[in-house]
Amino acid sequence: MQDSPGTSGSRYLLVDSKVLPEVFLKVVQAKQLLAQGKAKSLSEATKAVGISRSAFYKYKDNVFTYQNTSARQMATLTAELADQPGMLSELLAILSKCGANILTINQNIPVDSVAPISISMRTDALTVDIETLAQKLQALDGVVNLRILSN
Repeated sequence: MQDSPGTSGSRYLLVDSKVLPEVFLKVVQAKQLLAQGKAKSLSEATKAVGISRSAFYKYKDNVFTYQNTSARQMATLTAELADQPGMLSELLAILSKCGANILTINQNIPVDSVAPISISMRTDALTVDIETLAQKLQALDGVVNLRILSN
């Protein structure tokens, strides 16, 4: 198969892992063990999944898991919090208890004793609907303003 004009030679395919040689799946598993700190070294990770280090090195830069981000629900929370100790921590505790998976947090320096924050989160595992979550957060003493934008 020839590359299309203007391509550099690398092409990506989405392939069901059931049809791939087992070594590809084991490379992915070893990479995950290392990334999650479950293996302290490359030797430990490759031994745990049953592949050689040379097999790992051969494929590590070319085998990745597919993350279907379209199936994940995302939301962005913007708020203004009173500049008091533990305010952000209280808000995060509620998000955690409700099943939100925090991806990013940005808190700016308080102005006039109010700190603006922005939080990006996954909401596909929420135990409450987004409106109930917003009400719980707004009820916190110290939340001056709050808005959740979901997609």
